[in-house]
Amino acid sequence: MTISIDGQRLWSSLMAMAEIGPTANGGSCRLALSEEDAAGRRLLIEWCEAIGCTLRVDRVGNLFIRRPGKRDDLDPVATGSHLDTQPKGGRFDGILGVLAGLEVFRTLHDQGIVTERPLELVVWTNEEGSRFAPAMVASGAFAGEFSEEYTLARTDRDGVTLGQALAACGFAGEMPVGEPRLASFFELHIEQGPVLEEENEAIGVVTGVQGMRWFDVTLRGQPAHAGPTPMTYRRDALAAAARLIDRLQAHALADTSGGTKVTVGCLEIDSPSRNVIPGEVRLTMDLRHVVEAELDALEARFDRELAALTEAFGVETASERIWASPVVNFDAGCIDAVERAARAQGVAYRRMMSGAGHDAVYVSRVAPTSMIFIPCRDGISHNEAEYATPEHCALGTQVLLEAMLERANTLEASQ
Repeated sequence: MTISIDGQRLWSSLMAMAEIGPTANGGSCRLALSEEDAAGRRLLIEWCEAIGCTLRVDRVGNLFIRRPGKRDDLDPVATGSHLDTQPKGGRFDGILGVLAGLEVFRTLHDQGIVTERPLELVVWTNEEGSRFAPAMVASGAFAGEFSEEYTLARTDRDGVTLGQALAACGFAGEMPVGEPRLASFFELHIEQGPVLEEENEAIGVVTGVQGMRWFDVTLRGQPAHAGPTPMTYRRDALAAAARLIDRLQAHALADTSGGTKVTVGCLEIDSPSRNVIPGEVRLTMDLRHVVEAELDALEARFDRELAALTEAFGVETASERIWASPVVNFDAGCIDAVERAARAQGVAYRRMMSGAGHDAVYVSRVAPTSMIFIPCRDGISHNEAEYATPEHCALGTQVLLEAMLERANTLEASQ
């Protein structure tokens, strides 16, 4: 018997969630543990409790929504993603993976199907890192990468800690971080890049995630008057930043494989003024590669370019690596389950690495894991214009359902 999800119900759920924290140009703003994020959580919980699921919340605010199995003593097969967004994010990033899990649960409920293993729908706290850095901090805590104390002490720009925000919005849970153990984990997500759309493929069978390293950089020169100060006497921190960015951009563009990625997402001038030479600049540096050794080489290149600024511009440099996520290879068994489910749909698909970080990165350290990608229009994400079609959302959810059913009806102990 073929069990089919309800694509229209899934789409209606996505659009209903998009009404919480809407932005002017059709996107979403639900910053982690804001009132909007809390409202989204409450709506999801309401939907899940209506079909008999139960909720547990851990001490960093991760939600674990359980659908019982025939053997509740077995570790659950899990799916999920995140509800939080960028300040001007889209309607699909993260939330698709959560509501796809809900649709899987609803479909099984409608059919009266009980899996051998229990199922778990997980909402990970603060995946985006746009309010509290680093990104994926709560799934990282679940996997043992960050301590509970470190996670709760992260602060936003207003000095509010993650722990304080959890308490304020009512999601400071009691379950120890790291529970429950998962038999396997699947995460459905929009690709956030253009490959599937460009290649006219409907499903990405995700085999792993590229490595990422984040740095906070400060360049200190000398503020001075723009008129009387000759160019050769200047210690221009912004000019030094421009050199650093340009050199690293050129290096990345020279990589014909496309594996090297360099991004400066934040750039701040201390006390900016039209006619003052910038004396201090702060910037962020995001380095990524699909090969760990190449990522090491990219970081070494960054260090050399940074050091060269002192002689070239007379600036002092400081750099702190605040986050490092190594290249991740997902579980072969979970990858195969996704591929079998994709093949069964009779659509074009490809095996691929993820260019973006996801909670599945950390979960993969403690449970067999894989991901499913669907195309997004023009590869755009972290943007109000982000869009995935109802048909692709439904297709990805159908693949998720079939991969989860395969694993949830397997009784062998998880690896």
